[in-house]
Amino acid sequence: MTPIRIAITKGRLLDSSVAMFKRMGIECEALEKPGRRLILPLDGGRIEAVLAKGEDVVTYVDHGVCDMGIVGKDTLEEHPCGVFEVLDLGFGKCRMAVAGRPDSGFFSSGGERTAATKYDSIARAYFKQKGMDVRLIHISGSVELAPLLGLSDVIVDIVETGDTLRANGLEVLEEVCPLSARLIINPAAMKLRKSELDALTAKMEANLK
Repeated sequence: MTPIRIAITKGRLLDSSVAMFKRMGIECEALEKPGRRLILPLDGGRIEAVLAKGEDVVTYVDHGVCDMGIVGKDTLEEHPCGVFEVLDLGFGKCRMAVAGRPDSGFFSSGGERTAATKYDSIARAYFKQKGMDVRLIHISGSVELAPLLGLSDVIVDIVETGDTLRANGLEVLEEVCPLSARLIINPAAMKLRKSELDALTAKMEANLK
């Protein structure tokens, strides 16, 4: 039988994914010690785990080379595609927020304002929904630098503890949306392997924390 192939986001979501698999009774020793391997057998070869960056997880599932994927909601919102989002896995919780100096007056001032972000699509949709004229500046690294250097009025970024913001004299001005890890499935795989994927999804849901 062909193994179910599931793409998993490397980094902060991987450890929680492993913990979930263990609660499900899935043998995942290879995933705990992957070394340099990127495709790993789980559960006696019945599942193949593919380790990838978040946006690549979406791409692999969208193109059908992986049946399922575990990815952050921020990545799904930033890179919309034709996958099915079937389950909120409940881990990797954080929030997307607008942050800046407490006295920035960003939401009360008129005219054009600027926001620095890695998440252009999310920020654009958010400010459009609020009817605000905001010029976006794309930043790839530490977005907190942008308001400190006078490049932008605020930032739109993921906030977990808020420690980095506070250390740099910034604070959350408004929450954009809550975020967490999500299970996604390829639409064709959902039809061709429905019973297998439904069973695995149900098992995940039963073992959420």
